[in-house]
Amino acid sequence: MVVINLRIREEIIGKEVLNGQAEVLGRVKDVEANEETNEIESLILSKGGISESLGLSSNEVIVPIEQVKQIGDKILLVNKIESILI
Repeated sequence: MVVINLRIREEIIGKEVLNGQAEVLGRVKDVEANEETNEIESLILSKGGISESLGLSSNEVIVPIEQVKQIGDKILLVNKIESILI
């Protein structure tokens, strides 16, 4: 369980996310939190690239917080996440 506040949200957004095989999935674009408990429910990742910076890409991956193994300089996931696209 990770309780979110503005400082934690700002620290997480922009971090690179790697799966269990050390493959880069993208960067955290946003965080979904439960409004009642302020607990993080999932991370929304963007794939990046020129299209993303221009706002043309909608390639987003939602990663449930249960898949997060560690948050440090990078965010490490417990397993390989296949494609969970929205």
